[in-house]
Amino acid sequence: MGNTAIVGINWGDEGKGRMVDLLTEDYDIVVRYQGGGNAGHTVINEYGKFALHLLPSGIFRKGVVNILGNGVALDPENLWKEMQEVSGKGVPITPENLKISDRASLLLPWHRELDCLEENRLKDRKYGSTKQGIAPFYSDKYQKKTILAGELLHPEHLKEHLKDLLEWKNLTITGVYGETPIALDDLYAWFDDYCEKIKPFICNTGLFLRDAQNGGKKILFEAQLGALRDLDYGIYPYTTSSNAIAAYAPVGSGLPSAKIDEVIGVVKAYSTCVGEGPFVCEMFGEEAEALRTAGAEYGAKTGRPRRVGPIDLVATRYGVQVQAATNIALTKLDVLSYMEKIPVCTRYVVDGVETDEFPFPTALQNARPVVEYLDGWQCDISGVRRWEELPAAAQRYVTYVEQQIGCRIGYVSVGPERDSIIIR
Repeated sequence: MGNTAIVGINWGDEGKGRMVDLLTEDYDIVVRYQGGGNAGHTVINEYGKFALHLLPSGIFRKGVVNILGNGVALDPENLWKEMQEVSGKGVPITPENLKISDRASLLLPWHRELDCLEENRLKDRKYGSTKQGIAPFYSDKYQKKTILAGELLHPEHLKEHLKDLLEWKNLTITGVYGETPIALDDLYAWFDDYCEKIKPFICNTGLFLRDAQNGGKKILFEAQLGALRDLDYGIYPYTTSSNAIAAYAPVGSGLPSAKIDEVIGVVKAYSTCVGEGPFVCEMFGEEAEALRTAGAEYGAKTGRPRRVGPIDLVATRYGVQVQAATNIALTKLDVLSYMEKIPVCTRYVVDGVETDEFPFPTALQNARPVVEYLDGWQCDISGVRRWEELPAAAQRYVTYVEQQIGCRIGYVSVGPERDSIIIR
């Protein structure tokens, strides 16, 4: 493997962090190329259990360089707090193993405030934001109204730029939402508290990556969320505000010349969804609660109970297509061990017609699932490490999903720990 992207195939929360943590043993560099602190990658290893929101999941591997690319919504406050938490458990974090792109834009306090204000205004029409400021941030970025991380290295220019942006932003805060304007001195204090601390990590990561590419280094590109939350290809408007697909990795990483050799798509053995929007295969009542409890399905960032359902083959096939996945990691297969019969969403009914195709977002609102059942195995598989040792029913479940989504399943996860994996 040369350059590899690890991406989500469904709605996010598939287990990408544990796959990055596992596979970085074979890579030199890990790059987060989009998104911000609005989702969590859960990693369990010799240092303990972590829910990473901004730090790349390769931070635990000695000798691996971790990069926050220019496509990331860089929140200095939450990044610094996360760095302190992780380093406090014995994980070294230095400018040698963590580098921040000087072209990454900063997510500022007003982005979080505006996110909350807008969700409150929408009330029952809300998008299900995690209120981490992601949508206002990306809106400002595309209006060219953000501070680049590299500007922290030019303090006199930075002060003037902040004054201009604050004057503009307070027009929205006071005029649209009727809230108290943000004071310039408070903004300066925030910069002193958090931005000064991350300055030693900021550099020209584009140059670093080009040199690494020319030197034959192997790069792992880490995505946040999944294909169905992608701004362009997801369940719009119930998406994130960035591109979570592998095709964006070269752009968002700072290495637009990169060629992606392999795309590992991560899929849960069942479906989960945090937030609002259509979720065709959703379970309800006791059936849903049993699956939610078995899988400990609560958001890593928000703690919100995740919506759950059977694996959705229509959505998963679509995710495989838009991600151009070449290999699949099927996670949490062990969670299904309690089921006598395992439900599978095989098709949708849209306007009275069955379909295998993922519909346009508006049509999803009225889509209904077609559910079929496969035999369960009803035994503990969390200790299995070889394909041949899986129960026959578990093997049939995996091969059935593989056939239906049109992509080989090369990894089967049977637990959250780094070594709880079956490599086919």
